[in-house]
Amino acid sequence: MKNLFFSLLWILIGVNLAPDALSQAVKTKKVVFIIVDGISSDSKEKVPTPHLDAIAKAGGYTRSYVGGGKGTYSQTPTISAVGYNSLLTGTWVNKHNVWDNDIKDPNYNYWTLFRFLEEQYPHKRTAIFSTWLDNRTKLVGTNLPQTKNLRLDYSFDGFELDTVHFKHDKESQYIHKIDEKVVDEASSYIQDSGPDMSWVYLEYTDDMGHKFGDSEQFHKAIGMMDDQMGRIWKAISYREKTFNEDWLIVVTTDHGRDSKTGKGHGGQSDRERGTWIVTNAKDLNAGFKSTPGIVDIFPTVARHMDIHIPKEQAFEVDGVAFAGKVSILSPDVQKASDKVNISWKAVDKEGKVKIWLATTNHFQTGGSDLYYLMDEVNVTNEKAEIDISKYPSGFYKIVLEGKYNSVNRWIVEK
Repeated sequence: MKNLFFSLLWILIGVNLAPDALSQAVKTKKVVFIIVDGISSDSKEKVPTPHLDAIAKAGGYTRSYVGGGKGTYSQTPTISAVGYNSLLTGTWVNKHNVWDNDIKDPNYNYWTLFRFLEEQYPHKRTAIFSTWLDNRTKLVGTNLPQTKNLRLDYSFDGFELDTVHFKHDKESQYIHKIDEKVVDEASSYIQDSGPDMSWVYLEYTDDMGHKFGDSEQFHKAIGMMDDQMGRIWKAISYREKTFNEDWLIVVTTDHGRDSKTGKGHGGQSDRERGTWIVTNAKDLNAGFKSTPGIVDIFPTVARHMDIHIPKEQAFEVDGVAFAGKVSILSPDVQKASDKVNISWKAVDKEGKVKIWLATTNHFQTGGSDLYYLMDEVNVTNEKAEIDISKYPSGFYKIVLEGKYNSVNRWIVEK
């Protein structure tokens, strides 16, 4: 009887303690990704950035790239809105179709991070803090039928249209003032409300690059940007300590600068393609240490936020998560007559690689592509050859599906 009494007592204690213990064990995941415009990797590295360094100390810093596959079907202009959309969709311009800052005809069949989160977790809260209104209205595509009238829970943008409070001046100081307002609001809102997914965009550094090139003014703007990152980082640190939250922060830029003066961009020079990523992410993998692309931020964020990318959509994503386990990196495909030689770098040695082939691109117009399973080999093989003689076409999508990630390449014959 005595043993029974104590058994019941411990059960009651356990019931009372379990909810609290569970809340301590499970942290709510949050993310903020930040684009600071137009800072090449070499420019960033010339200027002291103590606040970015503090973030990197918790995770890491790496050089990265934009611009897609140079000289290939996915070559992507090193222009602002183009880079933003590569981050948002995890794809290069041949898919998302934003070729310049006019944003004439985005292909919304390639979903943004915001659309995936809102579709799968409608109770989670989204926010955007931006010095450019088009980021929300055209790239994210809020309130458009093409995105099923996607809405963000909180938006703080459009101030570049307010010429009363932000009188436009030739020195673009009004943009700095808007950036400051955006950062103040982002820091305050994150600290007080803790939205689940936020995007912060700041413009002033690019303006100084265009006006002055590689100059004291440009370098001073980078220092200002670093101070702004410190304010956001402080808000995130407060949330983590106070509310038992697990925050991912990713800071990057959308393009570099031309090598001659530092004033221009848009081309495919190493400096225009050369960008960088700072993050507090843990468990950084080999992809982070080998020059990731801006498209790799998409799957990294999705993984942190437990967003499931359905297979057909995952087969279109050009990026690979740079935190956590991955199976495959650096795929290469070479067509020789009726054969395709495929190679890759095996990172995690577990499992096999399924090799899929499609000869259509119906996904681009909202349809589905039929994939044929061509082979299945050990991931450690790091190569395979497939026979495509039964699939005459001038266009091939090849997807390598490993245990922890998939990668894709196209063959586009002229």
